[in-house]
Amino acid sequence: MTTMFNPIDAYCERTSAAYWAEPVNAVTNLAFLLAAWVMWRRTAGLPLGRALSGVLAAIGVGSWLFHTHANGLTAALDVAPILGFILIYIFAATRDFLGLGGWRPWVAVLAFLPYAALMVPVFAAMMPVLGASAAYAPVPLVILIYAAVLWQRAPATARGMALGAVILVVSLAFRTLDGPVCDTLPLGTHFLWHILNALMLGWMIEVWRRHMLAGRGAGR
Repeated sequence: MTTMFNPIDAYCERTSAAYWAEPVNAVTNLAFLLAAWVMWRRTAGLPLGRALSGVLAAIGVGSWLFHTHANGLTAALDVAPILGFILIYIFAATRDFLGLGGWRPWVAVLAFLPYAALMVPVFAAMMPVLGASAAYAPVPLVILIYAAVLWQRAPATARGMALGAVILVVSLAFRTLDGPVCDTLPLGTHFLWHILNALMLGWMIEVWRRHMLAGRGAGR
């Protein structure tokens, strides 16, 4: 009988159901906690920045749990904070980057869900090599759309967003390569997804922080 507690073997490094079956994948989640700590300090006086930093820390904890207790429950705990970060950032980007107040940031947040539901199978069909990473493929596209809209009105913010999208694409490449290179590299490449993704998420908070401190944001 399949339950939420059945072990999951999803990554190259894992060879058993033991707690330390993925030591590198587990330990590299410290990158998320480090990025969260740095950005928590840098977002003093910016409550939404502090919220994003807290969720970034939760991403590290959730991922740690999944790479030590790999099962359906911890997989949900791994994914939920990531989705939370995306939705909060869309709210912040719509309100503070685009200057759209009131109900409109909430509409943007809600619109991401059907957008992702539509685009994930599109990316999976267009690029089957992505495998499970297709679930994340719509995100850099969203970031680039915001960057394009901002290119004239806030070029520094737009460049920061574009750089974040590039880092995310590279990190997704390493996430995708984990299985295909397993025979050659028994450690896999998933740990590089952790390190680069932590860098990217911290950078995205920094892009928002700089925008706010420049006096362009609509709210704090």
